[in-house]
Amino acid sequence: MSHDRSTCLFCKIADGEIPSSRVYEDDEFVAFRDIRPAAQTHVLVIPRRHISTLSDCGENDAPLLGRMFVLVARLAKELGVAYTGGESGFRTVVNTGPGGGQEVYHLHAHLLAGPRPWLRMG
Repeated sequence: MSHDRSTCLFCKIADGEIPSSRVYEDDEFVAFRDIRPAAQTHVLVIPRRHISTLSDCGENDAPLLGRMFVLVARLAKELGVAYTGGESGFRTVVNTGPGGGQEVYHLHAHLLAGPRPWLRMG
């Protein structure tokens, strides 16, 4: 559990030092498939900038967080799991701190979808 950018697993994935199954990347975000998927669709969306937890965000981070969740919705649509009525849809989870189940201390959103039961909730 590193809180430091130099040893952060997700920073290394974002920098291309560790391979990942990417579904999206731009100058601000990287999205990749979880290596231990809890659901048929399980994608992690991370900012390239190292932010340890959601609790570390302030007012100045609001635009980044907004763009991050707009990206989650866009990816859900591109992956065919967006809410379109009926029983369709997906779950978005941001675990924060040990009590919230956070395992990697780099802000990330889980996009989960597919038939239930899921192995875990993100």
